[in-house]
Amino acid sequence: MRPFPPRRSLTAAGVAVAVTAVLAAGPGTAVAGPPAPQTVQRTALTERVEVEVPGPEHGTVAGSGHVQVPAAGLDRPAPRLTGAAAEADGTVTKVIDNGPTADRLDVVVIGDGYTAGELARFHTDARAKWADVAAVEPYTTYRNLFNVWTVDAVSRESGVTGDPDRAAVRDTALGSYFWCGDIERLLCVDQERVDAYAALAPEADLVLVLANSAKYGGAGYNEPSKTLGYAGIATASAGNEKSGQVAVHETGHSLGYLADEYFYPGTPGYERYSGQEPGEPNVSTLDAARMAERHAKWYRWLGEESPDGGTVGAYEGGGYYTSGLYRPTDGSVMRYLGKPFNLPGVEAMIAGFYRHARPATALTPAGTTLTGDHAAAIDVPVLTGQDGHQLTVRWTLDGRELPHLAGRTEVRVTELGLRPADFRSHKLTVTVEDRTAAVRDPALAHTLRTSFDWRVRR
Repeated sequence: MRPFPPRRSLTAAGVAVAVTAVLAAGPGTAVAGPPAPQTVQRTALTERVEVEVPGPEHGTVAGSGHVQVPAAGLDRPAPRLTGAAAEADGTVTKVIDNGPTADRLDVVVIGDGYTAGELARFHTDARAKWADVAAVEPYTTYRNLFNVWTVDAVSRESGVTGDPDRAAVRDTALGSYFWCGDIERLLCVDQERVDAYAALAPEADLVLVLANSAKYGGAGYNEPSKTLGYAGIATASAGNEKSGQVAVHETGHSLGYLADEYFYPGTPGYERYSGQEPGEPNVSTLDAARMAERHAKWYRWLGEESPDGGTVGAYEGGGYYTSGLYRPTDGSVMRYLGKPFNLPGVEAMIAGFYRHARPATALTPAGTTLTGDHAAAIDVPVLTGQDGHQLTVRWTLDGRELPHLAGRTEVRVTELGLRPADFRSHKLTVTVEDRTAAVRDPALAHTLRTSFDWRVRR
């Protein structure tokens, strides 16, 4: 895990948008009535957080805007566990190991609504849901930059509150519940409890909460954790196939800093955007001609065929507004569930991966002095994209390129050609760089590299 800057706002205007429950319910969806009797009413002083609402189950739109919800969820007491359940609670397992946490993007998966007897199924569900995410580019190509951890959160009862209906109440470790904010598909959690379990893993860059449910739902908590600093929480139903796409969409916000590309035709207040140029890389006030003229936003991709279909241009509508804002393509995953990221989105996601992960690990501690037959060794993750692209490895001695060592992951001092009478100390440097064609912005491309130095002498 590497340090990263504070999360920007997810809205097109760069300012948090409090979308009403009517809007969040989605077009053609009835808004629920008063809260069920078991819902604990929060006071005005209770901390609230902004979450994204997934789009309706039987539609294609990725989201339905953002609402404010209690950070503590329903604020029920945590389950009281005894015996084997208490012993199993909090167990941490590294289910996918691609290297040390300092150099990898660490995903922590926590289950809710799984009893002690269901933990094996939770581990199966966690692997399956991560496989769903990793099947989407650019995750597919960069899957070896990720570690995946599970944390066993033992619940007293199986299932989660609000499933199958809002009268159902379950005593669970994370307090997950449907009907959050009176929206049936909005699956919220108690953030403090999530943090407590996430803290048990060595590091957490991204947290995924899996509810033991087949009901469609999820939520995107896309602000960094105030206590642990991870990029966000995505909640999803473990047994619902479509909910995995909700998780992919939410990571577009938390890792790629991408804006939503959907919009609300006919909704008062969202007819036309008139604010400043948004900070997110995939929405703009500029049409294609002005973008190309000013060399702004995704101008480098204009006219290119995009994985989500069609050509990159400037399509009006995005960031919730019907006009005044443009998106790169007609329908990426930031607009429609089940679609790929578009080209500017892929670029942003790769940059997001490298905000947390390095393209290499020093197996020989950097900064040490190597002599004689000692070797400088590194580990370089293998990329798994269909184009066969791999990371570039370059070695230099006192700043001079050593082309015959290019691509090597281990170099011995005896291979450096030091003269017998040369007893000086020299600087050996290895630079590992991702020269992917999927990143065209030079400022971003410069971040896709890392270097290690050693002192060497005969």
